[in-house]
Amino acid sequence: MSDWLWTNDEAEKATGGTSSAPWKARGVAFDSRAVVDDDLFVALKGETSDGHGYVVQAFRNGAAAALVERRPEDTAGAGPLLVVVDTSEGLDRLARAARARTAARIAAVTGSVGKTGTKEALRHVLALQGLTHASEKSFNNHVGTPLSLARMPREAAFGVFEIGTNAPGEIAPLSALVRPHVALITTVEAVHSGNFSSEDAIAAEKASIFDALEPGGIAIINGDNRHAETLAAHAAAVGAGRIVRFGEAADADVRLLSLKADAEGSVIEADVEGTRLRYRLAIAGRHQAMNSLGVLAVVHHLGADVTAAAMALGEIVAPPGRGVRHEIALAGGSALLIDESYNASPVAVRAALEVLAQVPTGKDGRRIAVLGDMLELGDTAVAQHIALAADVERARVDLVFAVGPLMNRLYGQLQTARRGGAAGDARGIAALLASVVRPGDVVLVKGSRRIGLEAVVDALATPATARAGKSA
Repeated sequence: MSDWLWTNDEAEKATGGTSSAPWKARGVAFDSRAVVDDDLFVALKGETSDGHGYVVQAFRNGAAAALVERRPEDTAGAGPLLVVVDTSEGLDRLARAARARTAARIAAVTGSVGKTGTKEALRHVLALQGLTHASEKSFNNHVGTPLSLARMPREAAFGVFEIGTNAPGEIAPLSALVRPHVALITTVEAVHSGNFSSEDAIAAEKASIFDALEPGGIAIINGDNRHAETLAAHAAAVGAGRIVRFGEAADADVRLLSLKADAEGSVIEADVEGTRLRYRLAIAGRHQAMNSLGVLAVVHHLGADVTAAAMALGEIVAPPGRGVRHEIALAGGSALLIDESYNASPVAVRAALEVLAQVPTGKDGRRIAVLGDMLELGDTAVAQHIALAADVERARVDLVFAVGPLMNRLYGQLQTARRGGAAGDARGIAALLASVVRPGDVVLVKGSRRIGLEAVVDALATPATARAGKSA
């Protein structure tokens, strides 16, 4: 087992570049602020910045070497440089070399919603069975995916890579870098639809994750999704070794048999290709149960222990902004805050409202939804916001607080009694909520990342009383 991720000899062979001096690296980074000792710093050129201007800072932070296209000014003697024609292509070549040298079983995950949570769940359950490497955070684009591959230890037993898209044509080349043995599409919905001509176009883009499956590779799809047949047809056309469906339908290969939800989670019974399992998730929500089926399908087809994985699902803690629960200390009692502030789409907001409906309030408590604009919905944005009115009513929400011009359109459709307040920005709503929330209330905060609803969470929650929710 080697302590070194890359040596100059290996990196030169992979990239076709030339090093100014010998070096060894234990990691790879493209942000000089995130560089730690013995990292290889990749000086990428972006639309607004050029990493070549931060090479000196990277060396100050402990970089072992820098991947560059030219020698930046004032770097003489700062540290070894690996000079290539193009640093973006150099990173891709490192990714390909990392993939070529590993014997790990590789999974790729995409989907309109749930891909990051599913990737994190796979990281957790597989790590208990072998050295597992997975994409950090939401590193799922043309930089994050090759960076994640380039960071993969050569001794890894499992690799899990998230692949995302904001526009047509992005997934296929990333899947070609990852070359998965198993590829999962969590679901297809009208998310990031502003850059796609239709929801069918989104389905076609997601399906392209199957294009680079290894020979005999497994395509896993949500059999209950309305685009399931399109996804299955694409997988078959590109030569998938097998198409596996998960869901509630009687013919699902990985089937949800029962779901019993409570305030703290769900107890699930499922059949995973003939193995009957009963396990618990630590957060309520049918969408979480469905994602867990996808996780178990991937685990099974990577050759890991699916029973052990099912038992481990209940240990997973939700990332910030994705279901973390905070107890808010108030005079005379407390309220519960459900922090879903990281992102939002119509399907995700509906799922969050379903969870809100299931959580019991305290004595005289109310269900309060703080909803921020859902972005990247294109010409259908106004209609999709207004359409949430029925879901608000179905979830028995007592008060809605709207943030942003689009969610204000929904607000105008609600009964007067349900209108708690509206504002153009999160800070305005945060100030209003502080005087409204009372003991026994359950408050859901949900909106697209750029709306900044974490300001509402920060205003209401205190670190001393925060407690982590859990999700799969």
